[in-house]
Amino acid sequence: MSAGTDAAGPAQPLQRTSATFVGMPKFPTAARDALANTQQRRNLAHATRTIRAKRAEVVAELPEWEALRVAGAAAKDEALTHLAHYLEQLEESLTRAGATVHWARDAEEANRIIVDLVRAKEVDEVVKVKSMATQEIELNEALEAAGISAWETDLAELIVQLGHDRPSHILVPAIHRNRSEIREIFSREMGIVGRPAPDDLTDDPARLAEAARLHLREKFLRARVGISGANFAVAETGTLVVVESEGNGRMCLTLPETLISVVGIEKVLPTWDDLAPMLQLLPRSSTGERMNPYTTMWSGVHAGDGPQEVHVVLVDNGRSHVLADRLGRQALRCIRCSACLNVCPVYERTGGHAYGSVYPGPIGAVLNPQLRGTASDVDTSLPYASSLCGACFDACPVRIDIPELLVELRGKVVDASGPTAESAAMKAAAWVLSDPKRLAGAQKAATTAGRLLGNRTVRSVPGLGAWTNARDLPTPPKETFRQWWVRTHETEGDAP
Repeated sequence: MSAGTDAAGPAQPLQRTSATFVGMPKFPTAARDALANTQQRRNLAHATRTIRAKRAEVVAELPEWEALRVAGAAAKDEALTHLAHYLEQLEESLTRAGATVHWARDAEEANRIIVDLVRAKEVDEVVKVKSMATQEIELNEALEAAGISAWETDLAELIVQLGHDRPSHILVPAIHRNRSEIREIFSREMGIVGRPAPDDLTDDPARLAEAARLHLREKFLRARVGISGANFAVAETGTLVVVESEGNGRMCLTLPETLISVVGIEKVLPTWDDLAPMLQLLPRSSTGERMNPYTTMWSGVHAGDGPQEVHVVLVDNGRSHVLADRLGRQALRCIRCSACLNVCPVYERTGGHAYGSVYPGPIGAVLNPQLRGTASDVDTSLPYASSLCGACFDACPVRIDIPELLVELRGKVVDASGPTAESAAMKAAAWVLSDPKRLAGAQKAATTAGRLLGNRTVRSVPGLGAWTNARDLPTPPKETFRQWWVRTHETEGDAP
């Protein structure tokens, strides 16, 4: 059977919306639309509640959980502090094992490298194991433009791809879909691009998984090129690691003749020992499991075992810019566990699409503006997509202080936006408060206004806009503390 065809006829490439959602509205607008989708809100509430409960149970089993978090953060900080050294060591280790390492400054360069590698194999399709990095650089779209079909093999990614949809969660991209919706997608779309779903398909999870397994199996068996990401890359040994729950990653990483791994430069770990805490932190934080069902590791080429041609594409794409910020660089510790999403009250109600990126939720709110800048409305609004409740920091297995980063980014957004009515008001307040005489004059004016207003509530003040539309402004006091002191201590001739 020729590549790109199957029993159902020629496989047609799927059209997908841009992974970075170019042109998306700013977060408040997109969130308002998402809040109106009651079915999605029910799906999200059920899924995040379930994952939170599982995570809490397995984390409670480890009295040394906080020590593991500290160890994970320390390993990532060591790698980020000396990133150039460890990346060179990783390249040396991989090259020594027979792999070819490519360096990509940005998404365009990464896509060009990968497309050229696939074209050299004269194939028109590839199989993929879920990779946030490939979604970030919009690899599927680049391959499609080159006439190459990229088949997602992760179950949730398959649902998103067949549904002509966008991922809305780091770990469970189709979290916004329920079983009935998935059955409808499989029944309608599978036959267009491969083996059709059974005519009697139900929304039973086991039946849905079976339909996906049969649909994907023929793609696995005929694919000559596989594309993966990596959860971790160990510089000391040149080992790349993928952890997953379904076995599709194991198929992608072992069956094809050629393997292309797309790895963000922040995924590097210094030593083999540093991998140990990560393999305890990640599954507990992501799926609420003690360990992942499948942990696949590979390091170059091994005769007669697995792919005989291995390429590793190390991608920057804005990460060096994040690294240059001493405070912001902690966002690069992220191990893509999605724990912060599952505890975030904002994400639970709006879902991931409102964030306008493949990185949604609290980590997306701090990572996207740093990777992409704040030129667009959506990236400018993301630092405000949070209640600053702090639950994300408590849940993060590598102790990223997301609330601190959000506040810092809000300040940068304000500074970049230029003078506003609010900033002018703050400057005026600073001018008044910096001089006792000016402060006394302002207090006298305020108390005069308080006596004139009496007990009436101030509900709207021109210039304060939305602030007073949402809350009452306290009525100015009829007398300040200084005035009271002078009046009541007049005979003492003393003033505070």
